[in-house]
Amino acid sequence: MEKKLIKKMILNCLKQYYSTESMPIGEKDLENLLNKILLVKEEEPKADLHEIINDTVYDFLAG
Repeated sequence: MEKKLIKKMILNCLKQYYSTESMPIGEKDLENLLNKILLVKEEEPKADLHEIINDTVYDFLAG
């Protein structure tokens, strides 16, 4: 799966919670989220990618 696309989707998801000037995520956190999403998608291939991204981003922000 295209990592660049998933990164863009993560950043778009974060825009729901923050303005673009104050994103609370660095490159390292973005990579960690990307890896978690890819792992879940690998374990559950039929799962909806958008749901996985939304759940993972929400868990990141809540944690």
